[in-house]
Amino acid sequence: MVAGVVRDGPDRVLLAQRPAGKHLAGGWEFPGGKLEPGERPLEALCRELDEELGLAVLAAQPLIRIRHDYPGRRVLLDVWTVSEHRGEPEGRDGQALRWCPIEALSEAGILPADRPVIAALRLPERLEVAESAIYRLDEAGDSRPAEVPAASARRLRGVRCANREEAVAAAAAGADFLTLRTALADDELAALCDAVNVPIYARGLPLARARALGASGVDATRSGGGRLAGGAA
Repeated sequence: MVAGVVRDGPDRVLLAQRPAGKHLAGGWEFPGGKLEPGERPLEALCRELDEELGLAVLAAQPLIRIRHDYPGRRVLLDVWTVSEHRGEPEGRDGQALRWCPIEALSEAGILPADRPVIAALRLPERLEVAESAIYRLDEAGDSRPAEVPAASARRLRGVRCANREEAVAAAAAGADFLTLRTALADDELAALCDAVNVPIYARGLPLARARALGASGVDATRSGGGRLAGGAA
């Protein structure tokens, strides 16, 4: 499946409500749909947003790839940021639409498969420092206490891992996003992106290549551990 994050300026994104009679009716999601046989994700996104919303996608970039297990159903969601489009959205399938501020997404009734998108939207595409007002980056095994404010206010917690096994374990333990100490081969990175449901930051790759493999961005911080000079205290 594919989904598009359609922006209305820098701070709001479009949500669609699952209509009555469909699986998970009433829940809110990022609009999109199923791929047809032989269709590439971007082609499917353009077709779905045209058919469902009357939007022409002019430019879009990969954001995150999410695998989620519902009872009796597995979903693989390829999410794209629609950076340029033409037209005003309308619910052509009878679905309700609304523009939601990014900071309010945690309380917007987002379906479980779409929830990792919330963290991906709050994070930069390129990590330059180990801590900021939005996130902090710990090493795997770091025992610093968790932050306790509400999900919409707290900083996101990233974990820098040595290998796939550490990354999978960190995601299962509640990390909001992951980075790696060393670069992975393309097939290893793609497999890791398919194995976890949180944003992954690749090392040693151009942004476009990292996103094509399923990563949400690239990590340009120092890989040797510890906090960077200039990071938040």
